[in-house]
Order: sequence, then C-alpha cells, then structure tokens
Amino acid sequence: ASRHPQTAATCSVPLLNCETIENKIRKIIQHTWRGILKACKEKDVRKLGEIPVSDFLDIAEKFSLDLSKEEMNQITAKYDLKKNRRFAYYDFLQNCVLLLKPREHPLLQRVIIPKPQKPMSPGPQTQSFFRAMLRIQRQVLRCWRPMKQTFKSYDESHTGLLDIADFRQALHEYGINLTEEELFHILEYYDKSLSSKISYNEFLRAFIQ
Repeated sequence: ASRHPQTAATCSVPLLNCETIENKIRKIIQHTWRGILKACKEKDVRKLGEIPVSDFLDIAEKFSLDLSKEEMNQITAKYDLKKNRRFAYYDFLQNCVLLLKPREHPLLQRVIIPKPQKPMSPGPQTQSFFRAMLRIQRQVLRCWRPMKQTFKSYDESHTGLLDIADFRQALHEYGINLTEEELFHILEYYDKSLSSKISYNEFLRAFIQ
C-alpha cells in the first residue's frame, strides 16, 4: 500500500473548509514557500505550474506541513484543478502567501489594516502580478509597520490612496525597488480604473492580513 493518503479525486469524501486548513499552515508556508516552490519546479519539467499529487505529498512531508491524511486529501483535491491527479502548486502557494481575499470570521480577528471606505474592484490576478508580489513579500513583512506610517505621511489628504510616484518612493525608502514591469502588473491589479492612485492599505493587507 502507498504511504501517501488517498486523494479526494479517487474518493467521495466531501470537501471541508480548506481555508481553515490553509490558515493552519499559512505561517509555515510564508517562511518556506521559496524552498517549496523550488522543489515543485524541479518536478515540473514541462513548466505547467502543476505536478503529480504524489510528488507534492513528498514535498509536503519534506517541509513538515504537518497535515493529517484527511486535511491533505482536502488540499490536494482543491488544487487538483483539472481533476487529473496533478497539483497546481503555484495556485496553492499564491493563496497561502498572498491574502488577496478577505478571510472568513473577521470578527474573531484583530483588525491590523483598516478596510477602505469604498470597496476596491480588483483587476486581473496574473502570473506576473503574483511573481512581483512574491518577490517583495519578505521585505514587506520585515518592515510593514513603519512602511504603513510612511504611506500615511505621504497621504496628506487622508484618502487612503497614494499617487503612483509617492507609492513607489515610499517602497524605495525601504529598499524595495520595483521594475517598470512589476509596477505595471501591480497597478493593473490595484488600479483597475486607471486613476493613477493605489490603496496602500489594500496593498499591505495582501501580505499581513
């Protein structure tokens, strides 16, 4: 018998709330995602963004994700996007490292970054956008508190929005230098309406919610 748990693709176990499972391992993923990504890419010879479920289970064990068989079944079922027993590792890592959607049960959590008065209508979540956000994730996590104050100091009218030049300069003060291409893809997501303004709270929330 295989030492790996049976995946939900081959059984009729109803899906549990995967968000609960992802929240359980989120801190581990946020510290080890680079190693996990490298290991997945080594298995992904054709560069499809997915690998056999069995390969991901080996990687999950190597990085001590500490999930039960049932929890692993749920995760592998969720990210078996094509129902072909292949695990979409890039989607999994994006979802665990970047928090672009509000978590459930917000009343149970301490509000660190306030939500904007006007809900944001986000643009496309492209691979280029995720790559740019993942590249700067560690730097943002290291200094997000003073960065938040710097953003606010640039926001003299207290709108929660910054001009693109001010946003980029504030990041530069913390050693985060975006290329033109990276800036374009981040703005494509956060400035869908082409207002040349970016909600800095929405930007920070992606990393620390």
